[in-house]
Amino acid sequence: MSFAQEPIFQWLSQYAYQPEVVYFGVFAMMIASGFGFPMPEEVTIVSVGIITYMGAHPEHFPPPYPGAPVVNGYEAAAITLFSVVFADLLVFSIGRFFGRKLMKRNWFKRLFSDERMARVNEFMKKYGVYAAFIFRFTPGLRFPAHIAMGMTNFSMWQFVLVDGLAALISVPTQILLIYHYGEPILGALQKFKYVIFGALAVALIAYFVRKLYLRLRTRTA
Repeated sequence: MSFAQEPIFQWLSQYAYQPEVVYFGVFAMMIASGFGFPMPEEVTIVSVGIITYMGAHPEHFPPPYPGAPVVNGYEAAAITLFSVVFADLLVFSIGRFFGRKLMKRNWFKRLFSDERMARVNEFMKKYGVYAAFIFRFTPGLRFPAHIAMGMTNFSMWQFVLVDGLAALISVPTQILLIYHYGEPILGALQKFKYVIFGALAVALIAYFVRKLYLRLRTRTA
């Protein structure tokens, strides 16, 4: 298990025995991701899965002291699922109660390009409330889509049901997959770490370049 000595895994392993920190951090990161923070929530989910695997294997990632509390895979999966759905519902609620007022603000309108909103409206027109299932798997559209869905006459409970089902399929499965079968997965991460980190860096740069381009285009329009 050579990957256990990798600096990134050594750094993550310290959190395997800090459940309160991890659970609060997951909740905070999912709220941030729900509001369009430029780090995909999948990064947080995979990181939590890795931490749960480490906590389940103290022989490779020893605790700081005997009997130290550990991040449990099932607890982490449940808390992450709740955090994801809560964050989505929070954004939906902002759209429901404040969306029309916010859309009159120039700074808010700049967050949503015409192209994005056209795609969101197309999905909602075609699939109705079931579009929430699709938006759960489209990070670039998720935030504006949930705001837009809140501004429609879709039921809040319908949204929670559809969005929650999509989250139930994707969120806990990722964590529990790593929790139970982490060794080959982490071995692959070690093998392709530079490719993965490079792709993340390119994605972040592309995100900020696009944001800058849209802002400049709005100012010159």
